[in-house]
Amino acid sequence: LPPALRVELNRLSRLRNVGILAHVDAGKTTVTERMLALAGVVRRAGCVDDGDTVTDYLCVERERGITVQSAAVSFGWGLHNGRPSSSTGGEDDRDGEEEEEEDDDEVCIHLIDTPGHVDFGVEVNRSVAVLDGAVLVLDAAAGVQAQTG
Repeated sequence: LPPALRVELNRLSRLRNVGILAHVDAGKTTVTERMLALAGVVRRAGCVDDGDTVTDYLCVERERGITVQSAAVSFGWGLHNGRPSSSTGGEDDRDGEEEEEEDDDEVCIHLIDTPGHVDFGVEVNRSVAVLDGAVLVLDAAAGVQAQTG
């Protein structure tokens, strides 16, 4: 294979598009926030009730406490083979040239927080088309409901 193609295939083999799916108010954005905190992207997970989450950034989302538009956030996930993540937290301030020196065990996750309300189902359908995998969030108290998955 040509070197450029080999580099691109290696890059693509380390990308994962993962969606968070569930019915309304099941905790999709909360799960997203916890993953961002565990990956070291944010120092403290945001709270939907406080209106300080990363993926619910529209005014209407913060006011109503629901996701209206799918939002994607990318981060390195280095918890493979029992090794902790190399993420240090905060903004990624590395130059693009240093990307090639990434930890071999780190995967880039493109996490997509989707709406749960039936009125925004088109957003979920658009997201599902590009996913490699999904996390289905179930509210243990409420059980399976319409729009669960």
